[in-house]
Amino acid sequence: MNKQNLFESSLKRLGLLSVDKKSVDAINEDTYKQYIKVLYLPEGYELTVDFAVYVTLQPSLFFVAPNQFLKIENCGKEAGYFIFYNRDFYCIQIHDQEVACDGLLFNNINNMPLVKVSKEEAAYINHLFRQMEGEFQINDTSQEEMIRTYLKQLLIKATRLWKKQHLDKTIVEQNNDLEFFRKFTLLVDGHYKEKHTVADYADVLSMAPKTITHKFKRLNLPQPNEVIKNRIILEAKRLLVHTTLTAKEIAHELGYEDPAYFSRQFQIKTGESPSGFRTKYLESHTAALHD
Repeated sequence: MNKQNLFESSLKRLGLLSVDKKSVDAINEDTYKQYIKVLYLPEGYELTVDFAVYVTLQPSLFFVAPNQFLKIENCGKEAGYFIFYNRDFYCIQIHDQEVACDGLLFNNINNMPLVKVSKEEAAYINHLFRQMEGEFQINDTSQEEMIRTYLKQLLIKATRLWKKQHLDKTIVEQNNDLEFFRKFTLLVDGHYKEKHTVADYADVLSMAPKTITHKFKRLNLPQPNEVIKNRIILEAKRLLVHTTLTAKEIAHELGYEDPAYFSRQFQIKTGESPSGFRTKYLESHTAALHD
């Protein structure tokens, strides 16, 4: 990587790369797996995030958390941008009071990491990336804060677009409930391995489980119990296809003392046993590679 495209200070790190046919193999490697990632891709790109395949029909932003699988399958004619950074450089929990960016972009309730960018919005997004690129050419004490400022602006703009594209207007207007939903999903993402029930999270939030359920009902969103189960099952799927852990080992990794109970829950949610899911996915993935 070009040194000028990487900011490092103490434990803080943020990098910016161009996405094209020359860089895509490096981006697909495990080098960036530990980082929070933002991709801005023009028309004509195909990529896989977890278990979903996306094809960009217009400029699009993608937000990928450290534990998510990412692979760019095909590149478009124009180059895109790839930002990677760690929590020490920018963390939702730490900087949340400063800006309106939030957990809606990463590991959200719909597992939807995509924000489509219109021609009008593209001019603003392109400007932010060009400004960020320019900062890497400047050796100044304010460089870190300037880069973080552009990243914040990008996250704020993207959050607003995500809400418009993925949430009903009436939900967006219910700011207090939406803020609670965001807080709940962040809690689940941080504790799903040891907390499996709504009551567990109710204790953390110091409120009754029924209160949480009513808040979600007002937003017309899946019930909190489903949010918890879906997050656990998503992680189980990741471990099944990206590791060699057995179903029993995965059950223990996800906080289940009874592997048989975990397997039943997995089958109820997916329609397949853990071993059946792994076999089916790996067979279809192998077939796709040989096509």
